[in-house]
Amino acid sequence: MSQVDLSELVRQRIRGLRQARGWSLDALAARCHLSPSTLSRIETGHRRIDLDQLVALAQALGSTIDQLVEPVDDADVIIRPMERQEPGLTTWVLSRDAAQHGGRFVAKMRITPERRSGPGHLTVHPGREWFTVLDGTAVLYLGERQMTVRRGEAAEFSTMIPHSIGAPAGPVEILTMFDQDGERAHAD
Repeated sequence: MSQVDLSELVRQRIRGLRQARGWSLDALAARCHLSPSTLSRIETGHRRIDLDQLVALAQALGSTIDQLVEPVDDADVIIRPMERQEPGLTTWVLSRDAAQHGGRFVAKMRITPERRSGPGHLTVHPGREWFTVLDGTAVLYLGERQMTVRRGEAAEFSTMIPHSIGAPAGPVEILTMFDQDGERAHAD
């Protein structure tokens, strides 16, 4: 990304954050100790942003300099998940960095009857898990309980309870969200 493109992106972000908060130029200018005309010239590109102004604007907008100047390209937007297979389970991780998402991962899973699940195959790990069934019917084994989760339904549970998800009646596709401990457990 060129310097000109980055400057335009920063100006758009400043204007967008100001407008999202419902603030006028005068309101933001007062919060960051700039004149409204200076702020207007910054937003329209008729004035370069000095570092001290960028710091003041970021603070006033409840943002950081890093967030204001973070470059954007297709790699920052499009996730091309790698397929991971094991008997009866195919997983596609659909999120990048768990640290940016409160430690959570999102994945799509395709479970087939070949996956070992049920009372003899329960796992335990710290955290929570949530999933929704996209297609088919899943069976959630949760401790002593066995629950059917159909297309369009969701389940959420503590992963400290022994658990597994199976598809004894045929393939099932789920969208799931779990934390870093869950990601490690699913990767084993």
